[in-house]
Amino acid sequence: MKKDIHPDYGKSIVTCYCGNTFETKSTVPEINVEICSVCHPFYTGKQKLVDTAGRVDKFRSRMEAAKVLQGKKPQKTTDNVEAKREEKKTVDHTLKMAKEETVEEEIAEIKEELKEELVELPATYNKVEK
Repeated sequence: MKKDIHPDYGKSIVTCYCGNTFETKSTVPEINVEICSVCHPFYTGKQKLVDTAGRVDKFRSRMEAAKVLQGKKPQKTTDNVEAKREEKKTVDHTLKMAKEETVEEEIAEIKEELKEELVELPATYNKVEK
């Protein structure tokens, strides 16, 4: 270790705003702190939850309600899943059939229009000058 490059490491007095003082080692001879282990709420056991919006109470009430409902919750069964699948297939099939019917109706309308135009075409063809 080189000489004269390191600060002096000696006894230091720590003073809190609450009036508590204790000794420790540091490079600074005096340390002033705002809070210490004597007055800190965590160490004294006087810690309070600051809850302006009632979040903790809401959480506790939801947890109690969940405990009450926990036994009454319906379980998923394979029968329910199969019934839902069948229902979905039925609905999908119905929609598909409805789409096919509308497409077939549109095709029939277009065919009728084309037949009318084809019937009119020979009549206009004769009028064309040669």
